[in-house]
Amino acid sequence: MTEKEILSELKALGTEQNRKIYRRHGVTDEMFGVSYANLEKLRKKIKVDTELARKLWTTGNHDARILATMIADPAAMTDREIESWSKDLNDYVVTGAFARLAALSPLARKKMERWTKSKSEWTGRAGWLIAGVLAMRDDGLADEYFENQLEMIESRIHTAKNRVRDAMNTALISIGMRNARLEKKALAAAARIGRVEVDHGETGCKTPDAADYIRKAASRKKKR
Repeated sequence: MTEKEILSELKALGTEQNRKIYRRHGVTDEMFGVSYANLEKLRKKIKVDTELARKLWTTGNHDARILATMIADPAAMTDREIESWSKDLNDYVVTGAFARLAALSPLARKKMERWTKSKSEWTGRAGWLIAGVLAMRDDGLADEYFENQLEMIESRIHTAKNRVRDAMNTALISIGMRNARLEKKALAAAARIGRVEVDHGETGCKTPDAADYIRKAASRKKKR
């Protein structure tokens, strides 16, 4: 499918109800309002097409950019491209989609280590979301690597920007779910951190209590 065909299909699939929902979640870019169910159908139809993904990203359209993150091959994304896309992030919805793509890239660790230090709310959020994915998926990293991240989270979470706090809380949970040793350390960090305040705007979203979430995940794991 061509870029023009995709945009035409996205336009046909968009609804005002979805546009209202996305606006409540902070999306300000041009958008058609396509549901994730329909985006997933398009992803299955297109499969992997990194060149098309690049074209869709440059449109600046929200739905096109979400789809771009779904059809791009993470291994085909260059360092320069990933950095360029990160500079376009301007809401937490597209940041989450972009972070999922970047987390699967061979450059994930490098980007995480750089972006978690960023002063940008969206780049910083992407970095901590990647940290969470690495905690859940990257078996090649030692516990000490994540212990350092726990220290960073504990020392910075209350002074970080709004959506960065949310992502740091997510990373804290993910680290606590990695293994028994990190569970103990994450729970101790969560106790010292206390309640994490995040402004979720006009949505019904709530910030999960990290310690409670980790304990429940551990309990479910033991029952398997």
